[in-house]
Amino acid sequence: MKQLMITVTAGFCSLICSAQADSVKVNTAADTAKPVSAFTVGVSYANNANYYGQKAEEKIPYAAIAATYKNKSGVYFSALAYTLLNDTGRIVSAGSLGAGFDFKLSKRWSADISYSHSFYAGYSPFLQASNPDNASASLQYENWLTTKLNLDYAFGKTSDYFITLGTSKQISLGSICSKDLITITPSVDAVAGTQHFYQTYLTQKKLRDSVLGIILAPVTGPSPQPAGKTTTTTQVNILSYNFKCPLAYNRSRYMIELAYQLSLLSSRAETKAGTANSFVTASFYYQF
Repeated sequence: MKQLMITVTAGFCSLICSAQADSVKVNTAADTAKPVSAFTVGVSYANNANYYGQKAEEKIPYAAIAATYKNKSGVYFSALAYTLLNDTGRIVSAGSLGAGFDFKLSKRWSADISYSHSFYAGYSPFLQASNPDNASASLQYENWLTTKLNLDYAFGKTSDYFITLGTSKQISLGSICSKDLITITPSVDAVAGTQHFYQTYLTQKKLRDSVLGIILAPVTGPSPQPAGKTTTTTQVNILSYNFKCPLAYNRSRYMIELAYQLSLLSSRAETKAGTANSFVTASFYYQF
């Protein structure tokens, strides 16, 4: 029986993992033969929100639920909802709706284009809350290694561009019985981009942290940019180097995955340059 292989693009969206799109892409082993339509739901827990290897100043653990329908033509639609575990005032802290098209260019080359819009609560602690819209395009080459180039344009109150180049290798660790498969898929990537989002994040954080922030905001206006940050924010710079290792248990209809990501921030990253971030996620996906 064919095992279910599910990959999350952009990671669970801009919100969850590197904004690399607010959509969930579903693949089965049958994709290499005759395309089929599939509906997949998933739940996930993460110890912190991950934005291209970067994180907010405050820790943001969350639980998320996602649903994706992918037509055999390659068109897919996705919906996600997030609950911040340290936000007792809301059941749903953020959400996202997206659509995309995944298609083959040849036996080894494939491409994907997508668009998503996220919904954030007022004064959201997410780094990317100022850019709720995300347009993404990716090109992938599959051989012994899978190499992928992803381009993202995030926009809203500000706008930013991100380029991600990475490679991964899925390794089979064997089976417990004849109908399952255990895999590990180590990957490494580098992310470059602009950082307008961070200046807006700092402004919103000051308002959240101030008792009079909401009252004074219309009078005082946005806080000025920190001196010396304008050039770094506007230029495309390397932001992070990311190493991820997902361990998955696959069955014909579902997958359980535990993943660890270590992100090393470059000296140009404004979110604590030169430091390292760790992210742990646990996910369950079921395909109908």
